Amino acid sequence: MKALESQTRIEIKNVLFPTDFSPAADAAIPYATEIVRRFGAKLHALHVRPPVVNPMTAPTAWPALERAAKAEAHAQTQALRETFPGIKPDVMIEEGDFWRILESVIEKLEIDLIVLGTRGRSGAAKFLLGSRAEEIFREARCAVLTIGPHSHTKPPRGAEFREILFATDFSPASCAVAYAISLAQEFQARLTLLHVIAEDKAGDLVHAGELAGPAVRLLRKFVPAEAELWCKPHFVVELGPIAEKVLEVAQERKADLIVLGVHHRSGFPGAATHLPIAIAHKVVTRAECPVLTVRG
Repeated sequence: MKALESQTRIEIKNVLFPTDFSPAADAAIPYATEIVRRFGAKLHALHVRPPVVNPMTAPTAWPALERAAKAEAHAQTQALRETFPGIKPDVMIEEGDFWRILESVIEKLEIDLIVLGTRGRSGAAKFLLGSRAEEIFREARCAVLTIGPHSHTKPPRGAEFREILFATDFSPASCAVAYAISLAQEFQARLTLLHVIAEDKAGDLVHAGELAGPAVRLLRKFVPAEAELWCKPHFVVELGPIAEKVLEVAQERKADLIVLGVHHRSGFPGAATHLPIAIAHKVVTRAECPVLTVRG
């Protein structure tokens, strides 16, 4: 891995906040607010509702339903505009297929980051749980910050990131390191870089423990020399199950944020998103802090 790849500072110009007005979605508000302020970004709030009328709806009921939906959309728009102190979000209340609209918005508005909450089990939040959450951060063309079901009820230190953990397997998805370094610089945070080595298997010619030294040297290459001026990176190599070790180190370091690179799914449709052992999915759903995923 070339050190040059980690030197590119990221830009966050457009942030998307999907919401269904549930407590789950609200958990992401402080983080979206803080990131927008820090990076001087534009905030876009999106609510997608199912169609007001459908083939089962009596035509005589359409006018009343459409009037009610219009009034509700107006109220929701006003509520979202008042949700973020000192920030005027661009509010979109859309009707139709959630995925189609989400993909269209990401492309049209050139979204750099999605900030979403996944604690609830209704409306849009239902789609952002479980395999669907993993599908979003595997398929979205931008980074995704997920505030999972076990994240702190109230974000510590006003949604600021003071302790950031970047976990890598040295694959191409490790481009996520640019986000870890940029956020650490922006928040003047402590940065830990972690690589987990799988335990020995029968027939392995090299013992896992022998890879620790080379792994540390590779981790050091991720951090540009100038980063030493504003932070003191910590390098950790662990041996064992990857997801469990990432969560363990995050807890030990009292991480406010975990940063992961994720691989684009492959194989038959839905294969990767339905694997119960998907590492990123495990981390997102079990972490006690938000998780930023960046597709490689």
